[in-house]
Amino acid sequence: MLIIQTGGTIDKDYPKLSGGYAFEFSEEMAAKRILNNVNHDIDFEFISVCKKDSLDLTDFERTEIRKVILSSSFDRIIITHGTDTIVNTAFFLADIRDKIIVLTGSFKPERFIDSDASFNLGMAVGAAQCLPYGIYLAINARIFEYDKVKRDFQTGRFIDTQ
Repeated sequence: MLIIQTGGTIDKDYPKLSGGYAFEFSEEMAAKRILNNVNHDIDFEFISVCKKDSLDLTDFERTEIRKVILSSSFDRIIITHGTDTIVNTAFFLADIRDKIIVLTGSFKPERFIDSDASFNLGMAVGAAQCLPYGIYLAINARIFEYDKVKRDFQTGRFIDTQ
């Protein structure tokens, strides 16, 4: 299974270089730390496309994500992503038909003790093993089809649009 890192809150860490209140991106991927602490029997490959807040992602980075997916022999792919524009990226990848792509992220950094990162990544791993080809989001203890979900920015939660 391929895991692609793009940044987002899931990969943010306490400041080490800048000091103050600004979070920084960790050297090691949050997904790798999470999966290294789990007794699993899956071969994962990890690729970092970028380490950006999703509000800073552009179509250039989305094109890079797309290139990695299309050039990969894996047909089960998880993308860790910031929650603000996760749906935008899913739509950008919408015409990829021969893979299972699950995007996930978290509302609190993986480094936080009460983070949802591990739960969401676990859901994404399970979903990638069970779902038919398509593009999905694993977030808020749910699996959503990419074109039937939106973010409610008042509550922060993702909701079904069906």
